[in-house]
Amino acid sequence: MIALPDGPLVSTEWLAAHLGHPQLRVVDMRGKVLPPTAPKPHYYARHEDYAAGHIPGAVYIDWTRDIVDPNDPVPVQVAPPEQIARLLGGLGIGDDSVVVAYDDWYSMFAGRLLWVLRYYGFERARILNGGLIQWQADGRPLTTEVPSYPPAVFTPRPQPDLRRTASDVLAAIGTDTLLIDARSDKEYCGLESRAARGGHIPGAVNVFYQSLLSGPNQTYASPEELRERFAAAGIDLASIGEREVVAYCNGGVSATPAALALEIATGRRVAIYDGSWNEWGNDPEKPLER
Repeated sequence: MIALPDGPLVSTEWLAAHLGHPQLRVVDMRGKVLPPTAPKPHYYARHEDYAAGHIPGAVYIDWTRDIVDPNDPVPVQVAPPEQIARLLGGLGIGDDSVVVAYDDWYSMFAGRLLWVLRYYGFERARILNGGLIQWQADGRPLTTEVPSYPPAVFTPRPQPDLRRTASDVLAAIGTDTLLIDARSDKEYCGLESRAARGGHIPGAVNVFYQSLLSGPNQTYASPEELRERFAAAGIDLASIGEREVVAYCNGGVSATPAALALEIATGRRVAIYDGSWNEWGNDPEKPLER
């Protein structure tokens, strides 16, 4: 049995030491999101980059197709349990596996997979701190070999406390719930938008997800630094107590680094508003601020 460190992260040293372990499944989650000002579609997978070179033993998951609900009108919403069970089981990821996810863009795609796994009750999952950027900076190897693992059984056990709907968020406005908007300042202020409307959910505090990762290799800042960065955004983590915390972005993807940063700083998990601005910003009935 692999012993995992506490918290949501593992280091490149940890991963390198465990490569080849029969329980370990490494997942390459590399993807791309175009700027709000670019023509749609904004969301892409990068399977070709995986094919050109990836961490040994890693499988690839397409964040735009594999872990989303194709029947939901809101883009990139979490896939239903039977789809997740089929996908992960087919990749050899089962109830007894250990999963380490990575990407090369502020760990937001890896963060999304971690959230999906946790949402479905799977706890033996971590993110590679610094992702592929840190891995390569450390001089560690890549391969083009595509692994094949025996099928496994993944049993989804939904954890509704980790996911919020538009109705949940609407009901939370005006309460002591802390809403964190992880988008850019321009999106928060309504100067740019991926949706029909620009702005933010009333009462939400803007903490741009990229501000929470530091250094040239996109590793998370230390817990002390993270507390300072949240404080600079107007959030005193020492005083949030038992307040509910919900993070959102455009599609519940770049919200995950903000959620994980708060977890690293406090030990508390954060719920994700899955629909985020892709849903809220396109609903003329929902209130907003600019």
